[in-house]
Amino acid sequence: MPVSRDSQLHALNGADLDILILGGGINGAGVLRDLALRAERSGTRLRCALVEQNHFASGTSGRNSQLIHGGLRYLKYFEFPLVREALRERSILLHIAPHLVKPLPFLLPMYGRFSQLFYGSGLVLYDLLAGARKVHRHYRLTRKQVIDIEPGMNRAGLTAAAVFYDGEVHSARLVVELILDAIRHGGTAVNYVRAEHATKDADGRWRVPLRDCLTSESYECRARKIINATGAWSNAGELRLVRGSHIVLPRVAKSDNAIAYFDSGGRIVFFIPWGSRNQLTLVGTTDIDHSEGPDRVHISPQEIAYLQGIVHTVFPKADATPISTYSALRPLIGGKTAGSATSTSREHRIWNAEDGVLHIAGGKYTTYRAMSEEACDLALREAAPELASMHVTEGAVLTPPSADVFSPENAVENEMAQKLSDYLFVSTYLGYEQRWTRETLEPVAAEMGEKLGWSEARREAEITETLSSLIHSTAG
Repeated sequence: MPVSRDSQLHALNGADLDILILGGGINGAGVLRDLALRAERSGTRLRCALVEQNHFASGTSGRNSQLIHGGLRYLKYFEFPLVREALRERSILLHIAPHLVKPLPFLLPMYGRFSQLFYGSGLVLYDLLAGARKVHRHYRLTRKQVIDIEPGMNRAGLTAAAVFYDGEVHSARLVVELILDAIRHGGTAVNYVRAEHATKDADGRWRVPLRDCLTSESYECRARKIINATGAWSNAGELRLVRGSHIVLPRVAKSDNAIAYFDSGGRIVFFIPWGSRNQLTLVGTTDIDHSEGPDRVHISPQEIAYLQGIVHTVFPKADATPISTYSALRPLIGGKTAGSATSTSREHRIWNAEDGVLHIAGGKYTTYRAMSEEACDLALREAAPELASMHVTEGAVLTPPSADVFSPENAVENEMAQKLSDYLFVSTYLGYEQRWTRETLEPVAAEMGEKLGWSEARREAEITETLSSLIHSTAG
C-alpha cells in the first residue's frame, strides 16, 4: 500500500503516544521498527511515532561511506569489543537486508615488509574476532597478482596485498526502508515535521508542539516517553562533531574490489566501486572537527586536496577531478579534547536525562540495530515493561520493495519525498552521479512536480536550490 505523508501527519496530530522518537536517521528508524515489531508480534497496543525535521536519511545516515563493516582501523586503538560487535552486526544485516547489504571484497595494498607484517596480523585478528560470522577469510596476493588485478596502482615499493571482505550498502535507502517497514507494522512516521519545546503535563506526559516545516502549520501530540535520536542536532551531553567528507570520481580502479589504503598517518581511506552502474569511485573519508553547526556541512578545499592526494598516491594517473562531493557529521562521545578526531572512540552511549528523555549518542551506522534494541529495552521499562526484554530484530528480514525504487514516482508515492533533493540524494544517489545542469534537472523536477502539484515557480525554486547545493559542494 502507498504511504501518504498526509495520512501519517493526520494520525500524529492529537495522538496520545506511548513513545515519540525525534530524528529520522538510522538510529531513529531502527528504534521505530524495533518498537513496532515487538508490539505487533506480542499483540500489545503500543503507540509509537517518529518525526524528522528534514527528509529521512538526509543527514549523516545517508552521507557516510556506504559500508557495513567491522572497523578494521579500530584494531590499532585496541577497541576489540567495538570491532567484535560491529562484525556481529555486519553478519546480521547481511542476513536481514540482503537486497541492500552485500559482501564487498577489499584489496589492501602493502608497501614494505613491515606493512605486510603489521596489516597482515591485523587481518588475522579481524577474522578471529568475526569467528563463524565472517563473510570470507582474507587471503594474500603477490606483487605480480596485484599488478595484474590493478595495473594502474602505484608500484613503487609495492610488495604484496591482501583481500578481505566487509559489506556495502545504500545507506539512505536502508533508513527509508526501515521506516516504511515500521509503518507497515503499525508505527507512524512523518518527515519535514519539527518538534518544538516539549513540556510536561501534571500527569507526567509530554505535550509536544509540532510544526510542519513545509506549510508552517502547527499540530500537537502527547507522549509518555520521548527518545532523542537527532544525532548532530542533539544538545544533550558533550558531543564531538566530526565531519567526514567524500569525493565522487570517474572509475579509477579496474577490478570490482574496493581499495583500502592506509596513509602515512595510519588513517584508512576507501576507494569504493559506486554508482547505479558501478561507473564511479567513491573516495573517503576525512575526520575533521566541525564547529559551524549541523546545518552548515560542506567539504573544505583542504579535504578535497587531501583526498585527491591519496588518489594520486594510489593511482598516479587517475583523474581526481570530483564529479560531486558530500559531507556529514559524526556526533561522537568523549568530548572535544579526547585526542584526534580520527582516534575518538565510536562507542555509543544511551541514557535517560534528568527530565526523562532518553538520548542516543555516538556509535556506528553498522551497529544501529544493537543500539536500537538497547534503547528500546530502556524506554519500554517505562512505557510497556512486558516488552522490555523481547528481542525480535536479529531475525526480522526486511522485505524488498516491489516498486521501481529509482523512479521519481515511487519516491513521491511510496517514500514521502517532498523535494527534488529527496529523490536525487535519498531515494537514489543519482544526484552525485553526474554534473547536473538546469536543463538536465528540468525533466526530473517536472515529473516530481506533476505528482506533488508544484507550480512553475516551485519547480524552478527546487531546481535552483538543488543546483546551489551541488555547486557549493564541488567548490568546497
